[in-house]
Amino acid sequence: MSKQGLTAGLAEAVRTSQPEHSVDAIHEAKKGLLDFTAASFAGREDKGIQKLLRLIEDEGGRPLVPVIGQGKKAAPLQSAMLNGFIAHALDFDDVHSDVRGHPSAVIVPALIASAARGHDERLLGAYVVGVEVMARLGESIGSRHYEKGWHNTGTLGAIAAACAVGYAEELTQEELEKAIGFAATQSAGMRVQFGTEMKPLHAGLAAQAGLLAVKLAQSEFGGSRTALDGETGFFSLYGDVEKAQHTLLNDWGAPWRIVQPGLWFKIYPFCSAAHHAADAVRQLISEETISAANTERIEVIFPPGGDAALTERSPKAGEEGRFSVEYVIALALHGHGLTVEHFSSQPIPNGVQTTMGRIQRVYDNAIQPAPHAVPKGRFTIVRAYLSDGRICEARVDCPKGAPGNELSEEDIIEKLTLTVPQEKARRIITAVEKADIKEFLAHIE
Repeated sequence: MSKQGLTAGLAEAVRTSQPEHSVDAIHEAKKGLLDFTAASFAGREDKGIQKLLRLIEDEGGRPLVPVIGQGKKAAPLQSAMLNGFIAHALDFDDVHSDVRGHPSAVIVPALIASAARGHDERLLGAYVVGVEVMARLGESIGSRHYEKGWHNTGTLGAIAAACAVGYAEELTQEELEKAIGFAATQSAGMRVQFGTEMKPLHAGLAAQAGLLAVKLAQSEFGGSRTALDGETGFFSLYGDVEKAQHTLLNDWGAPWRIVQPGLWFKIYPFCSAAHHAADAVRQLISEETISAANTERIEVIFPPGGDAALTERSPKAGEEGRFSVEYVIALALHGHGLTVEHFSSQPIPNGVQTTMGRIQRVYDNAIQPAPHAVPKGRFTIVRAYLSDGRICEARVDCPKGAPGNELSEEDIIEKLTLTVPQEKARRIITAVEKADIKEFLAHIE
């Protein structure tokens, strides 16, 4: 660790970064931007968006920044909140195993607001830096932070967004130290909100907080320059300051975290902790022809704590079902696709609820995690007890979309074309390929 302290060291690492020199990092940032756009357009009709739009329309402001998929613009801080919510509305946006949360839904909306105000030339590099910061914060804060009930997307995202925008707008060392502090003091988000509209708003509020932090620093507003440090600093309050001192800045950008382990691009619109089970049950349906009709009961086996994010065991609506492995498995067993329309606010059918009651979670610390598991140490085994006496099971350690089993660029483009009109999608893809951010902004509204 730098002797200058965590806050100053992080500010210096961000300020002196040169992610544009990494062809791989910029390539992954372009993939991330396309996936972010696909997830955002998929969520553009979520009912919560209209509620937020009414709030900002009542408030007023200068409409400078495109609101994704809404055909309108909003003031910068408002747009960061809205676009963060939209990106995370369906839980279809990327995750990062080091973060234990969703980096792009926070970082990119803040950068879009910055780019629309003229700071577009370093957006892709700033995105790389933002992911680096958020991943390192996740690694440094320790697992207990999430397990206590904090939502890392919100608590870590504000600082990451501030650092990303700070890089894009070339803040000074002092300004960046203060911006980190302004973001840290706004860090919030509780997992008790999972399964509600408030959960995706955590991403929006974190994006807004990061952008506001930079604007405050640029305005010479007074604040601490050591907010991450010491007994009353961010890491002591939220996690483990001693761990942070050893991990936050070590081997910065070598490799960039957007490259290794990389972003996890989703094929399902629900919490990534249920993706292992989704792949497993689909395998059993395909290979063993299991269904709700011929299955007496199912065990879903996790390592201890492996289902921490799956807070709903008996959801009543599809929205809550985004965080329920029981719902995901039962939905598949009834022959339904694991697609957006089944994870809305509509009530879960009685037959699916009945099947959910036959699904039990089991924890086994004797099972050895696979070396390639994503996240590290995780697995899910779906074991089905069939009415003809057979017992069949499938184990997944690295689900489709996760690093090591990642989506190709073509897969991500297909995801975009399924959610965006064809001509608009073509123009967005061309703009991202050329790193023409002004053109990108012109087509996401």
